[in-house]
Amino acid sequence: MSFAVAGVVALLAALCYAELASSVPTAGSAYTYAYATMGEIVAWIIGWDLLLEFALGSAVVSRGWSGYLAELFDLPSAWFAEEGSIVNLGAIAIVLILGVVGIVGIRESARVTNLLVLVKVAICVFIVVAGLFFVKAANLSPFIPTAEPAGSGEDGIRQPVTQALFGLEPSVFGFAGVLTAAAVVFFAYTGFEAVANLGEETRKPRRDLPLGLLGTLLISTVLYIGVSLVLVGMVRYTEIDEGAPIASAFEAVGAGWAAIGVSIAAIAGLTSVILVDLVAMGRIGFAIARDGLIPPSIAKVHPRWGTPYRISAIMTLGVALLAGFLPLSALADLVSIGALCAFVLVSVAVPILRRKRPDLERPFKVPFSPVIVSALACLYLMLNLSVETWLRFLAWMLLGGIIYFGYGHRRNRLARREAAQSPPERAVL
Repeated sequence: MSFAVAGVVALLAALCYAELASSVPTAGSAYTYAYATMGEIVAWIIGWDLLLEFALGSAVVSRGWSGYLAELFDLPSAWFAEEGSIVNLGAIAIVLILGVVGIVGIRESARVTNLLVLVKVAICVFIVVAGLFFVKAANLSPFIPTAEPAGSGEDGIRQPVTQALFGLEPSVFGFAGVLTAAAVVFFAYTGFEAVANLGEETRKPRRDLPLGLLGTLLISTVLYIGVSLVLVGMVRYTEIDEGAPIASAFEAVGAGWAAIGVSIAAIAGLTSVILVDLVAMGRIGFAIARDGLIPPSIAKVHPRWGTPYRISAIMTLGVALLAGFLPLSALADLVSIGALCAFVLVSVAVPILRRKRPDLERPFKVPFSPVIVSALACLYLMLNLSVETWLRFLAWMLLGGIIYFGYGHRRNRLARREAAQSPPERAVL
């Protein structure tokens, strides 16, 4: 149910993305849409927000990739464990390798990603089909566990904002738990947003971007719901292993042979996620630098590869350091709140762009125009995340504000254009 709720909210946002992506097929996705509709400062906020989303997303996933690799080959936890490792060598290695793949060229990245996604989808279908033979009806009852008082670790700033705002007793499970989980697992839906970042590198963006956005989301939602339903049917929800839940579930029902295949598929699937996130970060950074909000020199495109190699390399090194030295499980919710914040602004951007540019060709238009519903739904899921997550998010945005007003606001492309058009004495002043 949590994946279904998150999928509906993501679908509403994806419809808005599809209209904007088909109308304004440029690099930067939500950042570019905000720049075109709501101005520079809102664009900076959303661009800074997206960098957080993709950087933490790829770093967290790379540590998960390293953990699956360690389980598959029995590697030392001190160097490969998702939590508790001294330096996570596996996470650093995979980020650097995929960073190079993303820099060398988008065609090479697409080929690698297509192969990995093919493996991932095939294994997801296998999990659903094979897992159905081990589902026990008793494990699915009650379908929504009864709400219980939260433990000591779930109160205070770790409780959802909705509970803190309305003075509710901190609790877990129940339908409120379903909504909180929907906000948390929204992390899994942020990948479709990366498609919109490749508008300038798509052959027929006005046709392919809406199809790619909506098709990706619908297929993913079906797979997520199927896999999660089978998982909780195989193993009682209180006994699910948090480290490698699906592989451990097959081992628990005596199908250890399937667990090995699942681990291999997890490595392949997580690899594609890391690659997509790294490529998306490079395109967002390229768009921001091209507008002068960060030094334009780092937006240089490689003459042979045709990719923004400088900004991509900087982003890759930053993610490698985060993945190698910081246990990011506590920060994973920041990926969800970052994505939801971006989706709120994208939803609002649709009617604004329609009003500003009614003449703009729109190969795809949001049916029934549910843009306000989309914005409110995303905002509501944000409020189901913890107070702690909100505080971290606000701290990141404050840092972004300091950078913007300290550098970007004075040196952006619009400021340079105004200076060039001004009388000489004013320019000197």
